[in-house]
Amino acid sequence: MAPRLERFVSPGKGNGVRATAGIKRGELVYSAEPLAGCVSNKVARDVCHHCFTRRETLLRCSQCKMARYCNSTCQKQAWSGHKRECKCLQSLRPRIPTDSVRLAARLIFAMLSPSKSSSEDLYSLEEHESHLSSMSEQKKQGLSQLASMLELYLQQGVPDHAQEMTSALPPSCREPLSLIAKVTCNCFTISDGELQEIGVGLYPSLSLLNHDCRPNCVMVFEGTKLQLRAVQDINPEEELTISYIETLSLTEDRQRQLEDQYHFTCHCQNCDSQDKDRLMLSGEKSTWRLLKEALPRLEALKADVPADWQALLESWSHLLSTVGGEVPDENLYKLKMTDMALDASIHLGNWEDAVGYGEKTLPVYRQYYPDPHPAHGVQLMRVGKLQHYLEHIEDALDTFKEAYQIIKVTHGDDHPMTTELLMKMEECRAEMADGNVISFAGIINQSEMKL
Repeated sequence: MAPRLERFVSPGKGNGVRATAGIKRGELVYSAEPLAGCVSNKVARDVCHHCFTRRETLLRCSQCKMARYCNSTCQKQAWSGHKRECKCLQSLRPRIPTDSVRLAARLIFAMLSPSKSSSEDLYSLEEHESHLSSMSEQKKQGLSQLASMLELYLQQGVPDHAQEMTSALPPSCREPLSLIAKVTCNCFTISDGELQEIGVGLYPSLSLLNHDCRPNCVMVFEGTKLQLRAVQDINPEEELTISYIETLSLTEDRQRQLEDQYHFTCHCQNCDSQDKDRLMLSGEKSTWRLLKEALPRLEALKADVPADWQALLESWSHLLSTVGGEVPDENLYKLKMTDMALDASIHLGNWEDAVGYGEKTLPVYRQYYPDPHPAHGVQLMRVGKLQHYLEHIEDALDTFKEAYQIIKVTHGDDHPMTTELLMKMEECRAEMADGNVISFAGIINQSEMKL
């Protein structure tokens, strides 16, 4: 880990990471490749299993039929890590193990490589918490089923897996249940530039970072490389924090998720003060309660494969005409539904509606994200692209400028997202200078604006 950081015992939290020197907002604090990682099952057909790039056309492994690659170069580079996994996947076909089982297996295979096993210096795999002692019996039972699946997965593809686990893993990780528990509690979701999940990975030293609902650092990814950046100025001896969860939720819901998934109660300033809850629940309860009750149904329509965007939009339009107008835009449930209506409108090509929904969310995002946050920057980029496409060039340039002030902090100058944003700003300036607005009708790339 970077020399400006050190491990320490954080009061009330256990192990943590603090700065040994001042860190400025926007600085890259740390970057790392995972000790082990895998593409998520739900995007396994759309993402290269080596570089984690989304592509419309990918080459499929001829043996396991699951792994996919950009080209023969990616496939060759991935083979050293995929060859054992390939046998395991073949043995279970057509069944596919869960992401956590595949990640645990890839961890075992990675630990057999000395160069990988010594790559993390502050926090060893042996020290990772499993939290088995504090888990409910129901959760233990679920993990036990995953542990059994891991054993079956390894047994079918790697007959001497027990010996491999003994030689590759430290003592506390050799039992499949303990290993699965450590993986599920300590893995990170790998996301693309627009914050959509594409995989899971283990970054052991970064597991030292403690949670705060208003953290002073954020994580973004470039492929599988995790980049930790400061979003506030950090003083010497100040602890570095990240958010383990989506912070745009009520205190009660955040605390429940943290207790269920990470087995601790958060006592950060945001949780103790509950200062955003009043804003999130603004409006008459009798009115916004109808939105809250309808939200799971709309989320189910979005989660369908394929998503039923038309039904989602019709449901939202009905709710909006019935009670939505009486609920302030700042209300959490209205914001979530407006975001889903934005997604649906983009997928259906209803660009005017989409830009209207998007613009409505921006003042609310500013209130909920006082520090630079990737989610705010990405939302601004989406709205800016819609404005640009609809030839609202001056509005688009203003939106892109606001996005840049955030993205340059959260992603850095060299990230592809920042490069794309700068190009969009130059396009807007060139069109305004020429007095010549170019129409892109009919050739818009919807994938640019989907989340």
